[in-house]
Amino acid sequence: QVRLVESGGGLVQPGGSLRLSCAASGTILRPAMGWYRQAPGKEREFLVDITSGYKTNYADSVKGRFTISRDKNTVYLQMNNLKPEDTAVYLCFGNDGRVYWGQGTQVTVSS
Repeated sequence: QVRLVESGGGLVQPGGSLRLSCAASGTILRPAMGWYRQAPGKEREFLVDITSGYKTNYADSVKGRFTISRDKNTVYLQMNNLKPEDTAVYLCFGNDGRVYWGQGTQVTVSS
């Protein structure tokens, strides 16, 4: 079975930084990978993805603050200048023609 495991979430002050990671394992073939987030009462929001060829696509809401990188089937999300509105569960996905999701990691931005 395909498994995606996120880590790196936590509590951070406004203006601070966090680095999330997501490792995909199992039978998954050259996936695109990336991140969504979901806050209580809000729709799941696309943040960024990166293809197996390392092409990236960023949502306007995070462009200039968040950076995705990858090493094969592990992706990272460097988040800088965090704001309270960034508070959400951050979810990693992989897509090899079928979409797979991680369990999510909580990011809380608060003073």
